[in-house]
Amino acid sequence: MSYSEIPLDSSLCQTLNEAISQFSGSACQIQQVAEVGGGSISRSVIAQTASERWFVKLNSADLLDMFEAEADGLNALGACPALRVPRVIAHGVSGRQAYLVLEHLNLQPLRERNSGTSAARALAELHRIEGDRLGWHRANYIGSTPQHNGVERTWPLFFARQRLLPQLALARRKGYKGKLIADGERLAEKLPALFVDYQPKISLLHGDLWHGNAALDESGVLALFDPAVYYGDREADLAMCELFGGFPDSFYAAYRQAWPLADGFEQRKTLYNLYHILNHLNLFGSGYLHQAERMVGTLLAEIGR
Repeated sequence: MSYSEIPLDSSLCQTLNEAISQFSGSACQIQQVAEVGGGSISRSVIAQTASERWFVKLNSADLLDMFEAEADGLNALGACPALRVPRVIAHGVSGRQAYLVLEHLNLQPLRERNSGTSAARALAELHRIEGDRLGWHRANYIGSTPQHNGVERTWPLFFARQRLLPQLALARRKGYKGKLIADGERLAEKLPALFVDYQPKISLLHGDLWHGNAALDESGVLALFDPAVYYGDREADLAMCELFGGFPDSFYAAYRQAWPLADGFEQRKTLYNLYHILNHLNLFGSGYLHQAERMVGTLLAEIGR
């Protein structure tokens, strides 16, 4: 992660000063601002006051809802005492910019065997938080893509109607057609066939759990951020952990020891990761098209078309 010192608009700076002061209970003034490199959706900066640092995300004012959804998700994850989640300080609009101010955490990569074991146990504790309905009380975002969370009676219907079909519809609007759309819609229709012998508990999920959204705090506790929370099958989080790698092998083994997975996970993993590959197709382009088509084809073959 790289940093470079930058100026900040005076009106925005004053708004942030007021928000931080209100949270802190005493007057605070931002003395230095350093931009954080590596973000692909929002601009991120670290604001330094006399005694503390604060993590600030900035984007266009019309994207405030994205920050409100992120704040909502972070507050939900913060209900799990096994995790470290950055506290939400403030969010709002100043001029043409939306902002989200978070607690700044000193983070380190999740790489070592021992840390992988403790992190997996913490994730299992998050998943033990159960809900009484699938989805979430509001729509939110997966990356910058709107994520639907409407009420559905069963998990297969939820995943078909609130996850796969919206991504396929977006792909169609972006000009993708033919095999991906036709086979994808057929898969969504037949999805209950993959769940005949499996009925998951309704767990609180991070929702976008690749290695870039997980780390360790200074005391070695699993820290999660940039969530796309909802209630669903915990295997969806586990599947994404494996999609791009980056977690130590001990992480996967320790999670299964803490809470074993049911038979058929490898098949369901393909389904759950199809959602993220379709989202990458819609966000980043046709480089993900053939992978999405192969995943749909594999799942249809499992069902027997």
